[in-house]
Amino acid sequence: MGCYMFVREIDKRIRILFLVLFIPFVLIILRVIYIQVFQYKKLNSYAKDLWSRDLELEADRGKILDRNGIVLADNLTTTSLVLIPNQIKDKKEVTEELSKILNISFEDMKKHVYKKTSIERVHPEGRRLSYDVAEKIQKLEFEGVYLVKEAKRYYPYHDLLSHTLGYVGIDNQGLSGLELQYDSYLTGKNGAIQYFSDAHGNRLKMSDVYIAPTSGMNINLTVDIHIQQSLEREMDNIVDMFHPDMALALVVNPKTGEILGMSSTPDFDPNEYQKYDSATLSRNYPIWASYEPGSTFKVVTMASAIEEKVVDIFKDRFYDAGKVNVDGSILKCWKAGGHGDQTFLEVLQNSCNPGFVRLGQLLGKEKLFSYIHQFGFGEKTGVDLNGEGQGIVFPLNRVGNVELATSAFGQGPSVTPIQQVMAVSAVVNGGYLYRPYIVKSVSDHTNSVVKEYSKVMRRRVISQQTSAIMRIALEHVVAKGGGKSAYIEGYRVGGKTGTAQKSENGVYLVNNYIMSFMAVVPSNDPEAVLYLAIDNPKNTAMLSSYTTTPIARRILLDIIDALKISKQKGEVDKDLEWNDKVTYEVPNVIGKSIDEAKKELIHFKVVTEGDGNIVFEQSPRGGEKIEDGSIVRLFLK
Repeated sequence: MGCYMFVREIDKRIRILFLVLFIPFVLIILRVIYIQVFQYKKLNSYAKDLWSRDLELEADRGKILDRNGIVLADNLTTTSLVLIPNQIKDKKEVTEELSKILNISFEDMKKHVYKKTSIERVHPEGRRLSYDVAEKIQKLEFEGVYLVKEAKRYYPYHDLLSHTLGYVGIDNQGLSGLELQYDSYLTGKNGAIQYFSDAHGNRLKMSDVYIAPTSGMNINLTVDIHIQQSLEREMDNIVDMFHPDMALALVVNPKTGEILGMSSTPDFDPNEYQKYDSATLSRNYPIWASYEPGSTFKVVTMASAIEEKVVDIFKDRFYDAGKVNVDGSILKCWKAGGHGDQTFLEVLQNSCNPGFVRLGQLLGKEKLFSYIHQFGFGEKTGVDLNGEGQGIVFPLNRVGNVELATSAFGQGPSVTPIQQVMAVSAVVNGGYLYRPYIVKSVSDHTNSVVKEYSKVMRRRVISQQTSAIMRIALEHVVAKGGGKSAYIEGYRVGGKTGTAQKSENGVYLVNNYIMSFMAVVPSNDPEAVLYLAIDNPKNTAMLSSYTTTPIARRILLDIIDALKISKQKGEVDKDLEWNDKVTYEVPNVIGKSIDEAKKELIHFKVVTEGDGNIVFEQSPRGGEKIEDGSIVRLFLK
């Protein structure tokens, strides 16, 4: 019995020992299965990180293009120097050679070569290397010394649209303008060359893995490069001629709010932005600058008066004595002695301040300032660019009779150029105030549109009827008023000049003005509104008709070409001035004999082609206006 009990005790212990050994064994097996099946990827990734290294390949930024697909911001492929310190066998030699090639001190280079790190990017000395420098490094064939691809931002047109495009830093990150605002779209996803090394950093003989970089998305603008180049050219001409404190130009499609071009001076070359001060880099004047508008603001006052039916500009009359007394303040017309008796259409043509004082009084401060706010003054337009100004409009409780009078002709409110352009666009487009925008769409590297932008109407301000009257009135200003220098034969151009006296610390400066001109083309069915301003032009008459208007005409001719605007007979013929060349309409003489044709073409020099007697074609065509004495070619059967 005792023996039996002993055997059972032994058996029991063996079973317990078996269980003690078997259960951990089963747990180990289950753990191995769990690791091999469920955690393989995770642990393999950890292991891989210990013996794999990545040489980063920088992705190209997305391009910025104009509305025609012309590239305004591009990329250049460059190389940068990367070191794997543990793979470098002769550190002293490598340090000496690289310091000579990069033209830096031995000590500075030593900090990179001897650094205890797996990968060392030589920054900034080894970034964006030229081809010659990269070739010298490549020829050394040092182990642990690598040249990797980097993308460098490049602006092929240099200072063109610089404030709007902005610029990028050495690490290809957007720092200003569209480059900053749309950085998340423009930034691509970097790739890499992945290689493998042992614990000491020595490269293993395994195949490298290439991970391709993905380029950023492209930004497509509403800007037309031909219009933009015209603006940039004239900015240069203004600087050469007038040496202004500042100048700017802005072109917008009034039917949509699309910005077709914008420029200002001083500008900069974003390829070399480091050479410019912060004020030059940051001030995009067409959306940032704020100043009293002067007579271009009269467009808003006149449109408001017509809408409220307080005046019929064709029938109602005003007598201008040259000045008007408002609560003891004498407000003068620019013309000594005044313009005398005139219609309110002529008040606009002549830019007569006393006439606009009267319009302000007819409207009253509540109505006038209500329209000022409805046209968008005193608030941001919402343009899709950073740094927009807001301007300043008198609070209604601070508007007395004098403030009402001066505001009516553009002295008092402080406005931005983009506000003025959008307000005038609303005046001529049927009364719709749109939000301006410059980005048309965002697309990927396959040109598939990812995001698209379109016109946004903020509100309706005036009626179609008022807008139609204002288009006629603005055409009269160019044909018969202060905008004559912008008149273009065969095209319908409307406009308004402006001369605003500048103030400093509440005091108006002497002989310091902002000269401006607002133009609409074609005036009957506007496709473009142009605003041009010159701040404190030197050595010239202080009249916009001598400064901005002739320059605006040259820009308008380029706009006509870029937008392919057709010729058409205008609402009103230009009042000729002493220096204007006389023009005549060419009669249609097709089908007539040569003798009959010559009698009708008495104002022109006739040149014939062919031996027949009957005209079967002519150049220019009948109906076109050309200068007295110009050649008309007749083709005879």
